[in-house]
Amino acid sequence: MAMNSTALGTAQQLRDPDYTPPLGKAVPLGIQHVLAMFASNVTPAIIVAGAAGFGFGSNSPEFPNLIYMIQMSMLFAGIATLFQTIGFGPVGARLPIVQGTSFAFLPIMIPAVAGLGAAGLGGLMTGVLIGGLFHFCLGFVIGRIRFALPPLVTGLIVLMIGLALIKVGIQYAAGGVPLMGKPEFGSLAMWIPALVVILVTLGLKFFTRGLISVAAVLVGLIAGYIVALMMGQVNFTNVGRAGLFEVPMPFKWGFEINWAIIIGMCLMAVVSAIETVGDTSGITKGGAGREATDREIQGATFADGLGTAIAGIFGGLPNTSFSQNVGLISMTGVMSRHVVTIGAIFLIVCGLIPKVGAIVSTVPINVLGGGVIVMFGMVAAAGLNMLSEVNWNRRNMVIFATALSVGFGLQLVPEALQHMPKTLQILLTSGLLPAAIIAVVLNLAIPEEEDA
Repeated sequence: MAMNSTALGTAQQLRDPDYTPPLGKAVPLGIQHVLAMFASNVTPAIIVAGAAGFGFGSNSPEFPNLIYMIQMSMLFAGIATLFQTIGFGPVGARLPIVQGTSFAFLPIMIPAVAGLGAAGLGGLMTGVLIGGLFHFCLGFVIGRIRFALPPLVTGLIVLMIGLALIKVGIQYAAGGVPLMGKPEFGSLAMWIPALVVILVTLGLKFFTRGLISVAAVLVGLIAGYIVALMMGQVNFTNVGRAGLFEVPMPFKWGFEINWAIIIGMCLMAVVSAIETVGDTSGITKGGAGREATDREIQGATFADGLGTAIAGIFGGLPNTSFSQNVGLISMTGVMSRHVVTIGAIFLIVCGLIPKVGAIVSTVPINVLGGGVIVMFGMVAAAGLNMLSEVNWNRRNMVIFATALSVGFGLQLVPEALQHMPKTLQILLTSGLLPAAIIAVVLNLAIPEEEDA
């Protein structure tokens, strides 16, 4: 929405997080923030449910759990965003930061719930809660641990997250786990809607400007959805059954300690916290042309952890700040946190209405596959972008090579660790944690090369 910016306020007002544009302009701008992140926000819940066995395409009686998880994704993205924009006490950056469900934790969550059905969710949510509390505590030390995570380490981790997830995108586009091993898997009927999503997304990304370009993945998904609908791949039975209002339920699946998930969540919380630091700096640089203050960074980290912990209690997944919204602020030039608050309220309302979750759950898995192929590729590309800041001398190349080889190798050949205890298997075969640990340790242990 490239509006005449003078109608929104003076240049100085637009750079002030506390300024509120006129409501008629603020509401569409707020909803625009929600549209930019909508697909990415509900995707992790869909992928976790698919791994557990009650996702799209499965005839599992546990399917309503998926609709509930989609709802919680929206509700707690909204609540965690309010923690950031409005804040209370030390919590919240009081900046226009949009929170949403994080992809970063998926490589840990997928093996942890694989094939367990709803029975795996108690342990998962308990891990999300404890990981969130740990993440909150990182707020006290975040300024002091940033030195251990230079672009070499963070770029490698983000690249590994993207690489771990690319397989999921192709699997989905070909028809998802329920069809694997059947002749329908990878058939043209599956690929056509997925390819429509990819082509429309790319076309809009490169040949349009403004909101359409930012929400390209969402519009691409809608186009693929229409094609799938015409091909008879969409099923509306669940929409009719879904209620109009549902209050979230604490510990819906019980409370269960699963050490693999808890350790994995805590280690990934460090990565997520660093990502939030980057996004907070990105927002102040892009929107106000200044560095983020220590108070803002600390507040953002507190809000991140608290949002995740509360989501875990009610059945949501870990939250993080959304980078695509940082780009949106640079594009609109509106730095107002109140605009994002309006978007957050819109998300909370959607999260309380099961019909919305049910409508999202009618998207065929192959359509979603087209979207996630682009999204996960973008995660990997973001990692490469961070790595472009690295000085590629021999030392850094050896650190990167070792971490990537071990991490990616274990992900490709999980059987290599079959004699390890189950907890270690889940943590190591994600590929993320070994790569991250190797990179951090080697980076701290090997002295910097003298530039000859």
